[in-house]
Amino acid sequence: MTTALITHPACLDHVNPPGHPEQVARLDYVLNALKDLPLERYEAPMAADNDLLRIHPRSHMANLRKSSPEAGWVSLDADTHMSKGSLEAAYRAAGANTKAVDLVMQGKVQNAFAAVRPPGHHAERETPMGFCLFGTVAMAAKYALDHHRLKRVAIIDFDVHHGNGTQDLTESDQRILFISSHEMPLFPGTGHAHETGAHNNVVNIPLSANTTGVMYQNIFNTQIAPQVERFKPEMIFISAGFDAHRADPLASIAFTKEDFAWITERICDLADEHCEGRIVSTLEGGYDLDALAASVAAHVTVLEARGR
Repeated sequence: MTTALITHPACLDHVNPPGHPEQVARLDYVLNALKDLPLERYEAPMAADNDLLRIHPRSHMANLRKSSPEAGWVSLDADTHMSKGSLEAAYRAAGANTKAVDLVMQGKVQNAFAAVRPPGHHAERETPMGFCLFGTVAMAAKYALDHHRLKRVAIIDFDVHHGNGTQDLTESDQRILFISSHEMPLFPGTGHAHETGAHNNVVNIPLSANTTGVMYQNIFNTQIAPQVERFKPEMIFISAGFDAHRADPLASIAFTKEDFAWITERICDLADEHCEGRIVSTLEGGYDLDALAASVAAHVTVLEARGR
């Protein structure tokens, strides 16, 4: 068994306006940081519309196709833009997630990391936002449940911003446990502790500015791990945002690359205990290029070591 790395060159063709923090260089830095790791490497396929329809109405995809420009940019909101290559990149990002689920469920790899962009955890049912077009992790979770007949899956989102899109897409599904830890107050302004979903299947953990890795270890052990242990998922998904790093320009949490390695180890512990080590992790945020690269390398190095 090993770890899959799933990506596609098309994810480099999603180009935001100059100065935008979600830039092409993010993926370049990530892939360079992972180039020497012994990973099974796969190209991301295009997601099937039928899989995206698990979370988005057909009108959402039609609106994105209609908005896709032939040149330059189209702004869907103040933060979220499309260039000529954005739509394919988003379909590849989603397809990377279904490919990852298939590889893990077929026993070809122990776990998988999707190095893709645009990110996905802010995209709501009918609203692209926060740099995101499709709710890729939510889609992958529903795909694992519906296509592979799993009974319960968990999503752990440690991006510094609340995964409002993932919450919107999963909060009514009692088969999915969604846990988000995130700085508050911060974009998008959602993720209060009282938001618990239709079946108490949503756990939001707001973090104060300057939360350190040591402080987070206690939060993970007392609030996150017990929820996962009670739920007993058959697969764990990770929305792996690295913008909680102390160097990140968009937030004020004080994690280091070592903290992300520790978090990954603990998630692997939970996966070993409850779901035969099955993990699918997907790149979300992280906007200081050097911190992002170092943190992703730390995260995937742990996945690879635990996947042997």
